[in-house]
Amino acid sequence: MAGTNLTLVTEFLLIAFTQCPERALPLFLLFLFIYLITLLGNLGMITLIHVDRRLHTPMYFLLRHLSFMDICYSSVTVPQTMAVLLEHGAALSSTRCAAQFFLFTFFGAIDCYLLALMAYDRYVAVCQPLFYVTIMTQKARWGFVAGAYVAGLFSALVRTVSTFTLSFCGNNEIDFIFCDLPPLLKLTCGDSYTQESVIIVFAIFVIPACMVVILVSCLLIIVAIMRIPSAGGRAKTFSTCASHLAAVSLFFGTLIFMYLRDNSGQSSEEDRVVSVFYTTVIPMLNPLIYSLRNKEVKETLKNLLRRVKLS
Repeated sequence: MAGTNLTLVTEFLLIAFTQCPERALPLFLLFLFIYLITLLGNLGMITLIHVDRRLHTPMYFLLRHLSFMDICYSSVTVPQTMAVLLEHGAALSSTRCAAQFFLFTFFGAIDCYLLALMAYDRYVAVCQPLFYVTIMTQKARWGFVAGAYVAGLFSALVRTVSTFTLSFCGNNEIDFIFCDLPPLLKLTCGDSYTQESVIIVFAIFVIPACMVVILVSCLLIIVAIMRIPSAGGRAKTFSTCASHLAAVSLFFGTLIFMYLRDNSGQSSEEDRVVSVFYTTVIPMLNPLIYSLRNKEVKETLKNLLRRVKLS
């Protein structure tokens, strides 16, 4: 390493999508459109759940928190991406980069925990309907959500401290849309085995642990559905879980592809496409998935629009 430039990095330069300046404006408008749809869709979902007492159930209580997290999750990254596109690059101090990394990890971890809790809620509703009211009490749901927030905070703190105690030197350009783990690891120098081990362990505790809860819940739900004698009853019961399965598949599929694979040989272009999907597209799709596949939400929306038209 003698003779190599080991100047420590104190500032990071985001350069994603800057190689083709002519695409900057169209991409900016696309990201702006998606972000506005994300805000409107998730705020609309929160409003619908608040105004209709029929939606004051444990499932929609969790969905309301998921919508709020999607707004926060998207707001951490999308405005930054639009700034990169407008300015053809953006410089972030190490502190600002760490703050963005922490918030993204915090909101993303809570999203994972909430999706796991929603799967558990569907399991109780389908497999133990007689005990649903006594298990998913108001105290229990607040306890579940509080636990998700505390676990998300702890995960984000450990992951952020482990990442930003690494040494970054030499090149400070991040060919990515925000300060995320894979591109940051490419800029490290020196011995990082301990920190990377901690990061991997906590990634295993968040993503696979939540997936185990979801998969076990889904398997038990499928077994329960297969025992229903009528085809109509099976279809009706499955429809209550279909939207959640779609949201889970999209979110966890992209996270696994991004974080739980061998980082060697990854292309920056591939990483950028995947990151745009899980930071920008999925928060926009979630309210559409839960509304279009959900009879109660569609009825509430129709009633609300009817009242607005009559007033």
